[in-house]
Amino acid sequence: MVEAMLRGWRAQQTARGLRVDTIDYRERLVRRFGVFTNEFPWQWGPGQVDEWTLTLTSENHLTMATIRGYQTDLRLFSEYLTDTRYGWGPACEEAFGEFPVPICHEWNTIAHLNDYEGSPEARPLSREELQRFLDYADEQVERAARSHRKGALAAYRDATMFKVIYGWGLRRTETAKLDLADWGRNPAAAEFGRFGMLHVRYGKAVRGQPPRRRNVASVMGWAVEAVADYVENIRPRFGAVDHPALWVTERGGRIKPAEINARFVSYREALGLPRALSPHSLRHSYVTHLTEDGADRRFIQEQVGHRCDTSTAIYTHVSSDFMNTSLRKAIGPALDEAPGQQR
Repeated sequence: MVEAMLRGWRAQQTARGLRVDTIDYRERLVRRFGVFTNEFPWQWGPGQVDEWTLTLTSENHLTMATIRGYQTDLRLFSEYLTDTRYGWGPACEEAFGEFPVPICHEWNTIAHLNDYEGSPEARPLSREELQRFLDYADEQVERAARSHRKGALAAYRDATMFKVIYGWGLRRTETAKLDLADWGRNPAAAEFGRFGMLHVRYGKAVRGQPPRRRNVASVMGWAVEAVADYVENIRPRFGAVDHPALWVTERGGRIKPAEINARFVSYREALGLPRALSPHSLRHSYVTHLTEDGADRRFIQEQVGHRCDTSTAIYTHVSSDFMNTSLRKAIGPALDEAPGQQR
């Protein structure tokens, strides 16, 4: 009966167009909960969800967002079993004298109260930190070249890669999965040639859905020059002529997100920068610096692929100079009024 329930739930999710890996993940979670309770789904109750959540919180030290995700998946399975359209209640009652009941409700699950639940320490790099970081990345190329070490090409690739992450506001996975063919021309920015537009094919997906695509317009001329130089003069020297990836390894493969993170951490520690900074901080910096430079908010939202403006706002950490300038613009008209004059 349990296997039949899981097969039926899998069919329901497949009919909704969910990805196989999402369905597999949810099934594994339900099986884990079954092992925890040591009972069948038609014997589960809300109290067991309480105990399970307590274990996740106290023993596994998972974040609230992760635990809520677990609870949501468990709730979906429970709602499927108790939906009268699928008939599991009568089937279980006839076979076992028991039937499944809703086990997740508003009093034993974590509510989604905030738009952003990441670490409060997460922030963008300041312009000075960004310059130091990119300068250090360039220095690694020069050091490797001077010492005639093998890693000069990889260092050049990494330096360019960090410039692209910042210059187009990308995530790690989006960056790692870029292909040479993802670059294209933008008639509105003909001066950038074949690097005027970047087609991001593996944007962050809504859970269970395929990756979201977006086009990112090139806005930073120096970043365009960097990637153009890499594509034309450096990448061919890796020898991976037939590989589609933009960022290739010395062994002819595609660089992985974990490798991007490892190199960033290495540079960050060498510079003594705060541990709260991560590759994603470069994306935050992109949003923040464009905002400070006066770019339209809607344009920035489209560039980074945010569905809601609130997400873009969370990413924005403008400098005190920018805030003071904006404040002056806001209150200037009132301060400039003649004494006694009213509007």
